[in-house]
Amino acid sequence: MSFVDRRLINRDYARLWYGQAVSTVGDMIFNTTLVLWVATVLGKGKTWAPFAVSGIAISVGVAVMAVGPLAGVFVDRWNRGTTMLRTETVRAVMVGALAVIAFLPTHSLPVWLWLVLIYAVVFGVNAAEQFFNPARFVTIGDVVTGDVDRTRAFGISQATTAVAAIIGPPIAAPLLFTVGLQWALVANAASYVVSYAAIRSLHLDPAPPEHTPGSSVRREFVAGLRMFAANRYLVAILTLAVTAQLGTGALNTLDVFFLTDNLHSNSHLFGFIATAGGAGAIIGALVAGSVVARIGARSTTWIMVIVAGIVVVVFARQTIFIVALVAFFFVTLPATVLNTSLNPMLLAATPREYLGRMMAVFNPINTAASMLSVVVSGWLASTVLLHFHANIAGVHIGRIDTIFTIAGLLIVAAGVYAAFSLPKAARPTETTGGHAVAAEQPAEVIEFGPAAVPPRQPTETVVDPLTDPAEA
Repeated sequence: MSFVDRRLINRDYARLWYGQAVSTVGDMIFNTTLVLWVATVLGKGKTWAPFAVSGIAISVGVAVMAVGPLAGVFVDRWNRGTTMLRTETVRAVMVGALAVIAFLPTHSLPVWLWLVLIYAVVFGVNAAEQFFNPARFVTIGDVVTGDVDRTRAFGISQATTAVAAIIGPPIAAPLLFTVGLQWALVANAASYVVSYAAIRSLHLDPAPPEHTPGSSVRREFVAGLRMFAANRYLVAILTLAVTAQLGTGALNTLDVFFLTDNLHSNSHLFGFIATAGGAGAIIGALVAGSVVARIGARSTTWIMVIVAGIVVVVFARQTIFIVALVAFFFVTLPATVLNTSLNPMLLAATPREYLGRMMAVFNPINTAASMLSVVVSGWLASTVLLHFHANIAGVHIGRIDTIFTIAGLLIVAAGVYAAFSLPKAARPTETTGGHAVAAEQPAEVIEFGPAAVPPRQPTETVVDPLTDPAEA
């Protein structure tokens, strides 16, 4: 085993990480390239360009909402390694096909057809991801044992995603404008091939998970819903996530307007906000294991949510660009500590045979909450609060900072809820006679206290102001 493999916990996780690192950078290049190409080439000088760009985000949301709920049933039925290999193949083929078409001159196809092709590929890639992410989530739990190592594993994954978010977009723009759209697409297709090779080299159980013979998809899906509803811990985590996402969607939607209206800065500086957030995410992911080891996973959950919410309120009051960058760094740091610690807790709370269906419930509902927040905050800023200005105790209040303050208070409320509602222990549930009940002798029960050390990547994040709703 090499030094790098030892630092990455074990050889199998190291190989998963290699594949993720390359694939995630490819995805960031892919996402940014499509947005730039639609906005600056297809929609150049057109009034419909912003709407065309928003279609990319809509394609992502539709894929998550339409495919995600049923994908979990099949992930629980199929062999996880085979599922990951097949989805990487599908994604490589789809992006590669679009790359081949992109070698045609832009004017050779009508604009509407280009948009249809782009939306279809974005939908297909993200639909495949609804199978890949739960399978990878379960695989991490299989190849990494022990709460401390699982915390480290998910922390490394979070840090890798944050680094990719920092380096991917800057690569995309020059790649697009120097060598063209097609080569950016080729690079992303190649990243799926690298991921495929890494997954294929893993030493995984070749047998598929056990499930009831002859059981229908509908019956297994309903069983998953019952398991989720009967698990107090999962319900509490989902409620926490939804409440927090109702706040964080506003940051994703309005941060560029906050930059220009409240910080009085040029929009060209917008990338620095993402960089500051990425740096906070990297640090948060790397220190998450130590934080959980010191105060326990349950305490980490509610404390980090409250801290993130308070810092969002502080961020909303900033008028100086540099100070705002520092504040945003401290928004994403506790958010990432939280996100990193949640995944192993979800693993502990869910019976292994239901992990895919757990994510099939968790992710679409969480995504719906985020999309609702995006729509409502954008509507408020464009209509009801468009010309809002007030002075309270000599402090000026405007539309964007008011929305951000409300968002921060929602996140704080989510943390307070978690402090009182999260059970002391995460107990897997099992179904008996079609009804979910608590397992009498669970295979793994983790006590969330000062002595416990339980632990995106595959799950939706709870408080993630870095998430760009336009990402594919």
